[in-house]
Amino acid sequence: MNKFAVNLSTIFTEVHFLERFKKARDCGFSHVECQFPYHNTKAEIQRELSLNMLSLELINLPPGNWVKGDRGLAADPKRVDEFKQSVHIGIEYAADLNVSRIHCMAGIIPNGEHDIARDVYLNNLHFAGTEMAKHGIMLLIEPLNPYDMPGYFLHDIHQAKEILDVVDLPNVKLQFDFYHMERIHGNPLSLFQQYANIIGHVQIADVPGRHQPGTGEMNYKEIFHYLNDIYEGYIGLEYTPSGKSEASFDWLEGGK
Repeated sequence: MNKFAVNLSTIFTEVHFLERFKKARDCGFSHVECQFPYHNTKAEIQRELSLNMLSLELINLPPGNWVKGDRGLAADPKRVDEFKQSVHIGIEYAADLNVSRIHCMAGIIPNGEHDIARDVYLNNLHFAGTEMAKHGIMLLIEPLNPYDMPGYFLHDIHQAKEILDVVDLPNVKLQFDFYHMERIHGNPLSLFQQYANIIGHVQIADVPGRHQPGTGEMNYKEIFHYLNDIYEGYIGLEYTPSGKSEASFDWLEGGK
């Protein structure tokens, strides 16, 4: 049976972040994920996880200054030290909150700096993967589509596969978001089948709109049927609800 983890950064945004854990439990979920937990202390988050009997499956590394336009630090040649600090912060949160997966955002890269950014990205991923392996944590990279994230360094699944081959660490894997794959390449289920052996986490949203399954063009019935037989991990619900969050789970039957 497919298993789902609700993303507390994109769902239940009607309430404060710490209140979303109870919302998830009230809607029947036992597993959650989030993007950036760092505005709250580890103790605050652990309290909400414990009170609501939830497991936190995934977080992101600190992305830099999001308000000023940062979308990750890993491919930025000028911020290697800051990136390494972010790795240690992410590991501290993951270790204390029993999180087994961390997504590392690559960042926005100016035109003309792709080659040097690639070298920096490879070195930073190797550093992060090595450090996370000491704590039994999987490091994830995810291609993001250029419509939602213009200038993002990692923007193609084949590029991601080549980078993973070079980094060549067993705990560094691909985060496969069906929404982004549909927008970048189309036919995401075929891509999943092609790259299943390097996928460490799955996320979903429908196209267009990035809302819940059933609101757009994607055939999630077929996708879930396939994943049910081959994918053992949690499927992250990283969508923006169309309407109230609680009403966005009407498509979901079991598997929470």
